[in-house]
This record gives sequence, C-alpha cells and structure tokens, in this order.
Amino acid sequence: MKQLKDLPAKKKRFIYSLLFPAFFILILWLVWFVETELSLDFSAWGIFPRRISGLRGIVFSPFIHANIRHLANNSLPLFFLMSGTLYFYREIGYKVFFYLWLIGGILVWIGARDAYHIGASGIIYGMVAFLFFSGIIRNHIPLIAISLLVVFLYGSMIWGVFPLVEKMSWESHLMGAMTGVALAFAYRHEGPQKPPPFWETEEDEPKDEYDFPDFLS
Repeated sequence: MKQLKDLPAKKKRFIYSLLFPAFFILILWLVWFVETELSLDFSAWGIFPRRISGLRGIVFSPFIHANIRHLANNSLPLFFLMSGTLYFYREIGYKVFFYLWLIGGILVWIGARDAYHIGASGIIYGMVAFLFFSGIIRNHIPLIAISLLVVFLYGSMIWGVFPLVEKMSWESHLMGAMTGVALAFAYRHEGPQKPPPFWETEEDEPKDEYDFPDFLS
C-alpha cells in the first residue's frame, strides 16, 4: 500500500480506477459460481416490475446472470466502461455508477414488462450513454475522443434498446441509456470542464487537475 501511495498522481489515479471495477466483476463471477455449484437459481432476485417482491431486484439484479455467456459478454465492457468513467470523471464517477444502478432499476420496475429482469447490461448501456453525451456536452477534445471511442466500440449496442431479441431485457437497456443521458446533462457542470482559451489563461496558472493520459493531452 505504501508503494501505491508513492506513485505519481496520474498513475495512482489510473490504478484506483481499475480496482473497483475489478472487485465488482469478481463479485459477479463469485455469485455465478455459487449459483452454479450449488444448483441454485437466483433469477427470482431480479427485478419483477410492479411487484413488491420485485423491488429487491433493483439492488440485486446486476449480480445475477442467466448463464456464463451472459456474464462473460457483460464483464469486459463493464470493466472498460467503469474504469473509463472513474478515471475521466473521477469527481462524479462513483455517483454516476450508483445512480445508473438505482435509477435505471427503478425505471425498469415501473415500466418494464412482467418478467424477471437480471444482469448488469442496464448499467453498461447507462455508462455508454453517459460517456458519449457527457463528452459532447462538455465540448472538450479529450472527452470527445472518449465519446468517439465509445461509439466505435459499442455503437452497435443501439439495437439492444429495441424489442428485437426474445427473452432479452431491452427495457433494462433502454432505461439504463435514458438514465445515462439524463446524468450527462445533470452533471454537465461537475467534473472535468473545457479549459478556457489560451489567451485567457495566465502563464503561471496551475495545471488543470483533470489531466489526461499523455496520448490524450
């Protein structure tokens, strides 16, 4: 731990942005392992809309996946998007993550069809929407670069908000994306901002605390 504290601030920030996503995804895999090894079925702990017992799914549904393919498909984008959100939006990253989890889940409980809705894909869609729209709204080149990267990697996910695949919770995707857009607007004045033009900046003004990796500077 002392070695981590002695690292330069930028490297320390990068490492910290990886730790929570890695821990969160580890829990997802542990839940799936327990469910599989003990021949259990946790799907009843998912969100069941407009049913009182389904409210618990708002908290527990992201931990539950239908099968290993479902979990594997969510793990990599979840890690990448969570890390990006926590690194580039460190002041608000955790709030964005937990609001996506909570608000997205509430919207699914209110408006989705009668079925158990499980998985973390709603959070994934929320972070895609947040990263994309937040970069565009702030009009800051490094953040716009992140927006374009997100579109390049996950742009095809747009089809997931439509009821095209049977037994897929497209409502979770749609509600997550809507929440991500709303949070991008709600937090547009918090976190990293576009710096003022160079002619308005004093020569001795301290460096922007929201510095980015060298290749994005």
